[in-house]
Amino acid sequence: MHKPVCVVTGVGPEGGTGAEIAKRFSEDGYQVAMLARNADNLSALAETYENTRAYPCDVADLDALTGTIAQIKKEMGAPSIVVHNALRSTRGSVLEMDPEDLERNFRVNTTALLYLARETVPDMLTAGEGALLITGNTSATRGKKNFGFFASTKAAQRILSESMAREFGPQGVHVAYFLIDAAIDTPRTRPILAPDKPDDFFAKPSAIAEEMYRVAHQDRSTWSFLVELRPFGETW
Repeated sequence: MHKPVCVVTGVGPEGGTGAEIAKRFSEDGYQVAMLARNADNLSALAETYENTRAYPCDVADLDALTGTIAQIKKEMGAPSIVVHNALRSTRGSVLEMDPEDLERNFRVNTTALLYLARETVPDMLTAGEGALLITGNTSATRGKKNFGFFASTKAAQRILSESMAREFGPQGVHVAYFLIDAAIDTPRTRPILAPDKPDDFFAKPSAIAEEMYRVAHQDRSTWSFLVELRPFGETW
């Protein structure tokens, strides 16, 4: 039998959110196409996780992204699950930062999502089923000091996702936005952001991946759009 195809962008080192998402779907029989800029890391993950393939790609390069999706379709088949986990963030005063950084953030966080949808959702609509999942965070709902160049692009990403959910949901394609209100325990973030915090302070990438998998397979009578995830001790 043909195995369903899942695409995951922003797949970083083993133990990170993107890698755990790829791992979780691959464990349940999906063929998983992993996208990220670091070809060596993707190759290592593809050797570690069964049913996964490495597709080095900078999603900010929209032509490259479009070409990569076309290659995935040719080699693996049309994706039935797409997870946009790629992220670009720059922080600082809006008076001091390079305006081009806003454009670059928007390209990765929001425009790449649009292109992913345009290249994959039509096949889902034809099939009458599929899921588009987006990794977000609380910056999508508030603009804090020094977060203007990031939060504005995540807010746009959330609104674009909601518009697509309302358009494609009635046609059988489930779009869901995961608002993660937490520091995530990844090999990159924990040593820098909160090296002295206990394990309970963090959201586990494997738990995020498990929730994404669950939402992707929800019964149609109880679909979620905005899924908020936070550690039990988080103040909110």
